[in-house]
Amino acid sequence: MAQSTEHKESKASVRIVYRKYDTLQDGSHPFFVCITKDRQRKYIATGLSLHPQFWNDEKNTFRKSIPLAKRQALEASFQVWKDKYTNAAETLAESDERHNARDVAAKVSDDRKATRKFKLLAYFDELTSQLDQTGKVGNRKVYRDVYNNLSRFVGEGNDVPFEAVTVKFCNEWENKMRSEGLTEITLSVKFRTLRAVLNKAIANGYSKPTSYPFARNTAETNKFQIGKFNLTTTKRAISKADIRKIESYQPQADTEKYATLRNAQERIQLAKDLFLFSYYCGGINFVDIATLRWKNISIDLDEKPRLVYVRQKTGGKFSVRLMPVALDILEQYKPNEIYPNSYVFPILNTALHKTPSQIHNRCSKIMGQVNADLKTIGANVGIETPLTTYVARHSFATALKRSGVSTAVISEAMGHSDERTTNIYLSEFETDLVDAAYAYL
Repeated sequence: MAQSTEHKESKASVRIVYRKYDTLQDGSHPFFVCITKDRQRKYIATGLSLHPQFWNDEKNTFRKSIPLAKRQALEASFQVWKDKYTNAAETLAESDERHNARDVAAKVSDDRKATRKFKLLAYFDELTSQLDQTGKVGNRKVYRDVYNNLSRFVGEGNDVPFEAVTVKFCNEWENKMRSEGLTEITLSVKFRTLRAVLNKAIANGYSKPTSYPFARNTAETNKFQIGKFNLTTTKRAISKADIRKIESYQPQADTEKYATLRNAQERIQLAKDLFLFSYYCGGINFVDIATLRWKNISIDLDEKPRLVYVRQKTGGKFSVRLMPVALDILEQYKPNEIYPNSYVFPILNTALHKTPSQIHNRCSKIMGQVNADLKTIGANVGIETPLTTYVARHSFATALKRSGVSTAVISEAMGHSDERTTNIYLSEFETDLVDAAYAYL
């Protein structure tokens, strides 16, 4: 089949034929798909039939006496059959490989086998296993969470074919999750994950694009719109004045809150240091800080210290000149003898945390502790915004914007794929500009 040809390969023709010389037990005659290519024909049974009293042989069409509903049903079925084989014929012709009528029929059969290979949840399971094997533990957790939610929705032990994931399916799943109290952001994540899985299924030939339920553009108003979810967030950036408050804060162990901890003061100090290190190093996120090793600290051609690392989430490479505050923090954690592969901060242990799963679980646990300690710091210094490691990233972006740095530069500094993501970080800053305009009224 995969043979090249000297001339442009022609496309097979596809039509529906009524075969009167085949008579079924009820006296009706069957309809077949007839594929014609280079004077060769291939017939495919459709399973459809009609009594001869309703068919006009001379005009090769239905008689007027046929009930309207029956005619409409047959015509709709004919179109489905014709489209299936016509699409296969077009694909083979466009590939410009020598083929015949049988090859067209075989392609439809192969495509059918591919689409039957997986159902929705089985494919989710397959992708989750792939993520596990490649060490993408964070994405694996997201996929597994969506899998579990969908499994409860369709019924434990059940699965559904891809074509069953319709707009109606999405609306009902959304209503079910809303009744469970899921937030807008969580709903958005669930549906974006489902959309990603369907896109992969279509790309791999396991699903047909004709059943795709999501809107690809604003014109497809009849499709499910993921953009409808409200993703506005509460204020997460703090001012430079608040940063100074954190810098001047001297950690004091809350003996009542940390009574069972041996190094309560060290834990609060770590939370403070990680927040400020993130702020002064381009908004580097927690996971990337946790996985920093001493070999990531280097000296550039200008004899200036730099932080060079690869972002876990995107694989993007970053090189950040280290500010004095960041250098002071590093000095506190610098061992007497530096081993290049040793972790910078006391979060991960090379002897204990070896697998991606172990690293992910440890980072999640410590990030929870750090965020709790940051809120304690915020309360002690009078910062109303609940502090988290993510606030440092937002604050870095906002500080640059207030200093006149363009959104494009900020986007590059933060490793965003486009400026739309950066604008989410800066949305509260734009609100402040509008508020300030009222001062001139």
